Amino acid sequence: MKKVLIIDDDGFLLDMYSVKLREMGLDVEIAFSASEALEKIRAGISPDVVLLDIIMPGMDGFEFLENVKKEKLLKNSKILILSNLGQEEDIKKGLALGVSDYIIKAYFTPSEIVKKIEKLLNV
Repeated sequence: MKKVLIIDDDGFLLDMYSVKLREMGLDVEIAFSASEALEKIRAGISPDVVLLDIIMPGMDGFEFLENVKKEKLLKNSKILILSNLGQEEDIKKGLALGVSDYIIKAYFTPSEIVKKIEKLLNV
């Protein structure tokens, strides 16, 4: 079963995407912060896809990506940034840190985002 890790401090979004992705038959893991997500990854969870918010209290999404890169974690995972931070420099920074896609929340419906995840997972 394909696994998706959703990292976002917004409980509503976590619930909504969890339900939609579980309905597709995916195994969904959630983290309310980048620090919590890093702990789970270091403890051995290995998601096929990571859905990552950027603006979160404490460690932000970019810091999470820098840690993942530095520690050589998630080598076989595709990471999608899902954020309202849509400045060109933010997108370039995310792509430079190795993400597969940068999705601006305001421009896509949840269903379109789920379709992007399906496409990445080939499900």
